[in-house]
Amino acid sequence: MELSVLNIKGEDTGRKVTLSDAIFGIEPNGHAMYLDVKQYLANQRQGTHKSKERNEVAGSTKKIKKQKGTGGARAGSLKSPVFVGGGRVFGPRPRNYTFKLNKKLKFLARLSALSLLARDNKVALLESFSLEAPKTKEFKSILSNLNITGKTLMVLPALDKNIILSSRNLPKFKVSVASDLNTYDLLNTEKLLISEESVNVLETLYSER
Repeated sequence: MELSVLNIKGEDTGRKVTLSDAIFGIEPNGHAMYLDVKQYLANQRQGTHKSKERNEVAGSTKKIKKQKGTGGARAGSLKSPVFVGGGRVFGPRPRNYTFKLNKKLKFLARLSALSLLARDNKVALLESFSLEAPKTKEFKSILSNLNITGKTLMVLPALDKNIILSSRNLPKFKVSVASDLNTYDLLNTEKLLISEESVNVLETLYSER
């Protein structure tokens, strides 16, 4: 597909870039994207949850009432899960939620997400620019010129400190380097803003595999 390149004023520069069908034109694989997102979210979990069971709760182990003749159920300790302040039955324990996915599947998932965005006309090309200093107000005016309001993911060819610092306070805007793209961020955006140089980086990265 062919897209026009915009400048930071939101104007058409007159240049057009052809996006590779091998990256932006494949048939999206929904299951691959599901697995990749599932792994990404699982890897974010610390897995440090823990509740105390009856052998870990502080308290007396003295039998609280006699075995028979009370008219109620037997009770041997205040640590029992049936009492307030007692231990918890089958409570959560620390565990590792991460799991493995093949590299080829993750690669397919990213291509599927890029192709899905391109198919839905959610991809825009922006000519390369730089900021002299971190200025959120200046960066917001650029987004206003481009008529961008919803969730947006901007792809840069390399780290740009001024752009990152200028945009980090914007709640619906995220900056990513082309080499660090992941399926979750691609599917969690309403607009994919790609700098002109990033197209070449993406083609280089994904053509090598």
